Amino acid sequence: MTDAGAKLWSELRDRRLDTTKFRRQAPIGPFVADFLCSEARLIVEIDGSQHADSKRDRARDAELRARGFRVLRFWNDDVMRDLRAVCDTIVAYVRDTGLQPWR
Repeated sequence: MTDAGAKLWSELRDRRLDTTKFRRQAPIGPFVADFLCSEARLIVEIDGSQHADSKRDRARDAELRARGFRVLRFWNDDVMRDLRAVCDTIVAYVRDTGLQPWR
């Protein structure tokens, strides 16, 4: 796990974030999600610069959406610089299953 992934996991584990259950490295078909909230059908991915404009990620996200999941992506830098904003965003998406990710 990256430093950013470990930092976010410290907030998500053991229902620490809004008492919401998350799993890390959760298998979904042929994919592995960084973090998964099954109840909200929300996948949280933490990305480095190698994911910028990634056709593979777009195809993966489309497949996961077809399976009924929403994929919320954050850059490593976002997690490292403003963990609270990242967590607040995740809570908003967990609480409102109608919200759709912007990237």
